Amino acid sequence: MTDQSNNDPSGSSRRIAGRPARWESRSATVQFACDERVRALMAEAGHPEVRSVHGYVFQHLLTGPVRITDLAGLLGMTPQGASKVAAEMERIGYVTRKVSGEDQRVRAIELTQRGHEAIEAGRTARRSVTEELLAGLPEPEPFLDALDTLSDRTGALRDLMARRLRP
Repeated sequence: MTDQSNNDPSGSSRRIAGRPARWESRSATVQFACDERVRALMAEAGHPEVRSVHGYVFQHLLTGPVRITDLAGLLGMTPQGASKVAAEMERIGYVTRKVSGEDQRVRAIELTQRGHEAIEAGRTARRSVTEELLAGLPEPEPFLDALDTLSDRTGALRDLMARRLRP
């Protein structure tokens, strides 16, 4: 007979160390809370308009201008979708659009000074949130070791370092 007293919305009865195993919901809620805290810190730093999708665009602009069609492929979206995000970021002042090469129809976007400042504010905010989280753990090393193991097993860190993450 399965123990249904754990109130696990997934219906899972698997238990780890006597507790209901709810990894999916826990990891998602922690990620959401961290994202919200990072955005709040970025707003305090003068970047209240930043959205999560902007971070995915920023990562592809760090090395220089990118054509909208190329950006769409990198983000796994249509050129129209990438153009819409680029227009929003341009309106905010994070990027500028320019003609790419000799074809007047082809546009590339590149970071502005404000875009570089947003990236730095994001890095500072993520560092701060990470420090806050780890300070709340009695022994952060086992947790960090477990995250390293999961990152290796899933390929997540490899994808992050290769800038292959998508919104």
